[in-house]
Amino acid sequence: MKKQQPTKKIIFHSEKEMPLAPYSLGSMLHNRTGAWRNIRPEINLENCIQCGICWKFCPDVAIYIENEYPVVDYTYCKGCGLCAEECPVKCITMVEEEK
Repeated sequence: MKKQQPTKKIIFHSEKEMPLAPYSLGSMLHNRTGAWRNIRPEINLENCIQCGICWKFCPDVAIYIENEYPVVDYTYCKGCGLCAEECPVKCITMVEEEK
């Protein structure tokens, strides 16, 4: 197994210094938080307008874009529902997690 490299803490002094898009510092790749959720987002791709808003608002960087459509990585999604709340066409619904 590859040895994990230490990460430097990044400090932002204002929101203007923050990046326009979410990103991971690498250590989150090892912090699989998807098991925490009790609801999960499901995306109706037929109604999706490919705006990328769900991807931009996801605080866990659990949504990625594949073939111009959003895909939820349930390994990291905590089920917060921000993607569903921010979707302008409401093509994302939160459904109860089956365990």
